[in-house]
Amino acid sequence: MKKLLVLPVFMLLFSCYDVERSCKDFKTGKFKFEHEVDGVMKTTVFQRNDSIEIETYEGKTDTASIRWISDCEYVLRKLHPRNMAEEKAIGMKILTTTKDSYTFEFGIVGSDNKQRGTVTKISD
Repeated sequence: MKKLLVLPVFMLLFSCYDVERSCKDFKTGKFKFEHEVDGVMKTTVFQRNDSIEIETYEGKTDTASIRWISDCEYVLRKLHPRNMAEEKAIGMKILTTTKDSYTFEFGIVGSDNKQRGTVTKISD
């Protein structure tokens, strides 16, 4: 009988648990994103302020505008797209944060196809 009483209380406590996100800590700064492409680890480094993100990947630098939807969501749009694919806006959503990193979900705006990754903050 005691077990039956403990289980609902336990479920009630943990069902209300909400992941704390400190997204404002990641709006600006220098960041690193490591990901695997065809079995090879690739690194992207980017600097972000409130409205611009400058990204360096494989020695090439590109700039995108940022439109913040909320503290944890923003849309990136390349300023100088080189093809039709680069003209499409990318929606970014920060899912969880730690002291120096965040996990995010991203995909082309309007598409249900999303990917996830983790970014590490290098400096402010």
